[in-house]
Amino acid sequence: MYDRLIDFLDKGKARYRLIDHEPEGRTDIVSPMRGNELAAAAKCMVMMVKIGKKEKKFVLGVVPGDAKVDLDAVKALYDGTYISFADADIAEALSGCVPGTVLPFSFNDELELIVDPSLFVHKELFFNAARLDRSMALNTKDYEKLAKPRLESIVASSQKASSKSKRTVKKTDDTELDHLRHSLAHILAQAVLDMFPEAKLGVGPTIENGFYYDFELPRTLIPEDLALLEKKMEKIVSQGQPFVGEKVSTDEAIRRLNDIDQPFKVELVEDLEASGEKEVGFYANLLGDKIMFVDLCRGGHLEHTGKVPKGAFKLIKTSGAYWRGDEKRPMLQRIYGVAFKSKTALNDYLEQLEEAKKRDHRKLGMELDLFQFNDISPGAAFYHPKGAILFNELTSFLRREYRKRDYREVITPLVYDKSLWEQSGHWEHYQENMFVMEVDDREASLKPMNCPSHMIMFKMRTRSYRDLPLRIADFAMLHRNELKGALGGLTRVRKFSMDDCHIFVAEEQLEDEVVNCIDFTKYVYELFGFDFDVVLSTRPEKSMGTDEQWATAESALEKALKKSGLDYELNPGDGAFYGPKIDFRIKDSLKREWQCATVQVDFQMPIRFELEYEGKDGKSHRPVVVHRALLGSLERFIAILTEHFSGAFPFWLAPEQMRVLPLSEKFNDYAQKVRDQLFAAGFRVESDYSDQTLGKKIRDAETTKIPVMLIVGEQEQKDTTITARYYGQREQTTFTVEALLEKYAGSTP
Repeated sequence: MYDRLIDFLDKGKARYRLIDHEPEGRTDIVSPMRGNELAAAAKCMVMMVKIGKKEKKFVLGVVPGDAKVDLDAVKALYDGTYISFADADIAEALSGCVPGTVLPFSFNDELELIVDPSLFVHKELFFNAARLDRSMALNTKDYEKLAKPRLESIVASSQKASSKSKRTVKKTDDTELDHLRHSLAHILAQAVLDMFPEAKLGVGPTIENGFYYDFELPRTLIPEDLALLEKKMEKIVSQGQPFVGEKVSTDEAIRRLNDIDQPFKVELVEDLEASGEKEVGFYANLLGDKIMFVDLCRGGHLEHTGKVPKGAFKLIKTSGAYWRGDEKRPMLQRIYGVAFKSKTALNDYLEQLEEAKKRDHRKLGMELDLFQFNDISPGAAFYHPKGAILFNELTSFLRREYRKRDYREVITPLVYDKSLWEQSGHWEHYQENMFVMEVDDREASLKPMNCPSHMIMFKMRTRSYRDLPLRIADFAMLHRNELKGALGGLTRVRKFSMDDCHIFVAEEQLEDEVVNCIDFTKYVYELFGFDFDVVLSTRPEKSMGTDEQWATAESALEKALKKSGLDYELNPGDGAFYGPKIDFRIKDSLKREWQCATVQVDFQMPIRFELEYEGKDGKSHRPVVVHRALLGSLERFIAILTEHFSGAFPFWLAPEQMRVLPLSEKFNDYAQKVRDQLFAAGFRVESDYSDQTLGKKIRDAETTKIPVMLIVGEQEQKDTTITARYYGQREQTTFTVEALLEKYAGSTP
């Protein structure tokens, strides 16, 4: 979509600038990174308007970044009976963009573009250019000419915009931290000017975990410069220089900035002036009556530099960055810093950062010979034998649990005629994300999800209330045509499997079935040592289904959570348009949060596929579907596990569980005998018959994170024993082979 956008604009001779920045999709956070006011940013959202009983209209609404869309106003434009934000999959399919990168353009005839006229008071329109790490500033006149939007007032009134939030999920107020980081960006710029008086200043926004500032400098920075700059910053902090702000006219601002030879700042003010701004802000750092530093700024600082906590910041790296992201403009040097409220918090973050680098699943996947990627098939992992063991052990574990919990695993086709996707709605709304092909002179595709095939399977037979709950599980390979630029290791792929399950229940069975799903989820996450939070999301303002259906489903989910004894956060109004849901957010060993498990109630899929079962009363009834995933994408979960355990997997999951280490060549025969006994008992065991010393063999086993190392030498051979040493430990224990087998019997859950 990015290439299509650039080609479209170039053909139309549009005036635009590209702006590179840290990956970010939220309008309020990315705007400071690219130097625009929030009101000049395009906030884009896809909506679905229902017109009468059958007709639907999909709309791409664009409003300023500091505004909200008035859903009722959009609905009124079409005399609609119902409106909601489109489901994420549908929005992505229609817009061709992943969340956070939706363009204010429609290249799809099924998606009408409506723009609020208030955006056209600005000289340029700012938006993510179909990528999280690159934005665009597009001349608004060229935008209007090329996009040809329908101009309608769709911004919510101030009264609506100030209404209370639907969400009651706790949010952290980081204003104080943001002011700290913003102040440090100024302090950094002051330090750079002290080191390089001829430096030209670019922009210096706050970002996640810190800040950066762009500079044009007389020479390339080296790593040692960062330490020198930190010392200068510490001196500025020790002086307690107050931050003093003032407003001046744009003409006065341009004069002042020209006087101190800061052309990039002059350009920013000129752009603000062209967009209608009459005044801009300056903030100066003072030492006594002397101005030590002054910068173009809207504000948001500490009272003075002395308020920066001691040892709470660090400069971490430099990089190149084109001015305003335009490769035709000067290349500046960007200095990144991180900052927290205390030295302890900073040290914790830096330690976590280093640990995260060591644990990166892409790095460990190579080092431990688990998996690799190749451009010959982007977004699809090549699982090596050890990686395949990891994958298969996870699915085998789930299959054992499925047997205990009465799940029925199915095997379904990978390629389907387009008629299935037309019935499910995916052909209309998701086709761009599907791998389409021609089969028997008809269009078909690889399946991107399992839901429609499971609906078909339910409908293949006459169903009775005696068949319910019917739990259909599937590990089929799924394929989604993700943007190549969005791919990343195992966490964002094109080919993947899910521990996907669709449970068909009668309404009165819903609560008990959700309890079962919650208990299953708890068991799995506790097995892997994950802490987790639970969120219950209820009916959104715009939804499908009757009041009675929603009340029944929400009550069932809430009662199930209480029965399970789980604390949970209520997230009013954030459910899917088709039903409420429970989400589980796990925390790994580095305290990072991951969204994996979900339990979602769906009224709409059974209606679309006209599913029915015969009830006790002999009449036909519509089942309710529960979408349930515990691990989610197996590829993504393997990435999480790899980083969570740093590649040192639990014994039952480890690709190589034991390694026999003979002390020398003369004990190889005995080592082979031990290995064969353990292998016959079902363990994954190898032997190291190299001519290395025992110490080197142990180090090799530790490097490959083998859980149990079995040392055999003269004494062990004589006593028919083995000496066990465990990963990460120095303690050793001597066993007979039989005792070792007994110790690890039943180790697999």
